[in-house]
Amino acid sequence: MQLRQGDWSDLFRQCRSEAFHLEVRDDYAVPLESEPFRRFLTNEPDDYAWFEDWDALVRETTGRGVAMSRVRVVTVPHTDYQRWSLVVAARNVAAGEDIRYLPRHLAGEVPPDDWWLMDNEMVAFNLVDSRMKSAGIAITTDPGVVEYCHAVRQRLWKLATPYSAYVAAADSQTVK
Repeated sequence: MQLRQGDWSDLFRQCRSEAFHLEVRDDYAVPLESEPFRRFLTNEPDDYAWFEDWDALVRETTGRGVAMSRVRVVTVPHTDYQRWSLVVAARNVAAGEDIRYLPRHLAGEVPPDDWWLMDNEMVAFNLVDSRMKSAGIAITTDPGVVEYCHAVRQRLWKLATPYSAYVAAADSQTVK
């Protein structure tokens, strides 16, 4: 089933216990992020107004007792987008999301696509077009796909570094 991008909030509101996100790309072309990313690159201040809806959704979801987590598999040295993402992730963490980072060269085999694993019952794939812009969501409850994504999550989670420790290492230039 393919859904519109706006249907993400409905998926989180239906989630009962756990939402895990795997991110594997070093750069994203999210229209909402274009101007804030440009400001980051030019050292301009950001009021993060563009982030308020996601922040509220994370707080609402975690406030219901749903664990939200993600692993970002990143290339080192970081792309400009990933450097910016490290700054923005502080807001995700403050809202209740557990984010971990894993340098790509330490990850082993990783899937080519980003996805959310919801309640270990459903996988929602982030669809992108040929320009890497969001093209909606594809959802499956196929037990084989769910089991595969759960196994990937378990393996990568063990290898990944929690956000605060990763940032500290990146700040001291020890991320290898």
